[in-house]
Amino acid sequence: MTELLSGIRVLDLTNVLAGPYCAYQLALLGADVIKVEVPQGGDLARQLGGSPKLNSAGMGASFLAQNAGKRSVVLDLKKPADRERFLDLVASADALVENFRPGVMDRLGLGYEALKAVRPGLVYCAISGFGQTGPMRDNPAYDQIIQGLSGIMSITGTPETAPLRVGYPVADTLGGLVGAFAIASALVRQKTSGEGAFLDVSMLECTLSALGWPVSNYLTAAVDPQPMGNENMTAAPSGAFRTGDGLLNIAANKQEQFVALCRLIGRPELAVDPRFAERETRKRNRAALKVEIEDALASASAAVWEETFNRAGVPAGRVLTIPQVLAEPQVLERQVTANFEGVPGMDGPLTVLRGGFMVDGAAPLPTKPPPSLGEHMDEVFADLPPRAKAKARA
Repeated sequence: MTELLSGIRVLDLTNVLAGPYCAYQLALLGADVIKVEVPQGGDLARQLGGSPKLNSAGMGASFLAQNAGKRSVVLDLKKPADRERFLDLVASADALVENFRPGVMDRLGLGYEALKAVRPGLVYCAISGFGQTGPMRDNPAYDQIIQGLSGIMSITGTPETAPLRVGYPVADTLGGLVGAFAIASALVRQKTSGEGAFLDVSMLECTLSALGWPVSNYLTAAVDPQPMGNENMTAAPSGAFRTGDGLLNIAANKQEQFVALCRLIGRPELAVDPRFAERETRKRNRAALKVEIEDALASASAAVWEETFNRAGVPAGRVLTIPQVLAEPQVLERQVTANFEGVPGMDGPLTVLRGGFMVDGAAPLPTKPPPSLGEHMDEVFADLPPRAKAKARA
């Protein structure tokens, strides 16, 4: 049974990435996620992605990535009639997530206090760049802005190339994951005591929290983190190494792993070389050690070395492209993707990713494809609970 949130209704007022990704995690667990979109174009992500045809159809690849399993309605919250219909929805909901700038919902008369009057016990999650308070609360925030401000870019790349942006929207994604975790936690309290919550999720703070190790090195050990490329500051050899064919990540972080590595590459003498014999000396002489290891690795491919090392308990893995990892037997066996036919705007089947976990041995997969804009208007409003339905008729 993967539908851990069956019976939970979530209103998703979000756009683009952090908020939709948050609500997608809840949909994967069986929540009834109703996406409330503006009539003029809906979620901006509907127009974003690598296919101009899908973008023009309002089903951009960026939207398709994290909106499967949801239902879509369209409401203009600036219009009194639509605000009333929205409040009908709120009365039926357990949780709501939005990622507007702080204050937007209050100005519409639909902030947490107003909605709590309609639905006592509502779990209200506001995801923003910097949180609901502080001198930067009103600043616009996109993933790259947060990456730069958080310090991520300062430690990404080599000393010659840093600062660099991480190659995907990591700050947005972290904000979405934290939001989903917070909502699920608040729902536990709601179901036991009836008490709701206002969840203030800051993408900057989520990203800083995930930077625990480098931040701790600064706060505790007074070490200012620096970019090290593919190297690991805590150990050596630990990083990406050239082989006879392809790059190989090796993480021989323990002494016994290093000794085994030296034996496997035919260089046992490296394990007793004074430059490399201990963890701290290896870290100080990591460049020289890398030269020695790469010279030995040139005799075989990354795939061959990966199998050899892992069989002996030395952590290793090839550096793959996105197409390569999606074709990996490990990924295929674990059913990381779900497929849908007949998706509006698409000429062929749609494949989407699920979440990064399984429940009781089963993969939580979305039950329906991403919705077209306003696809479920009649269905959602016809299905409101009696109290909300009576108000809608009035």
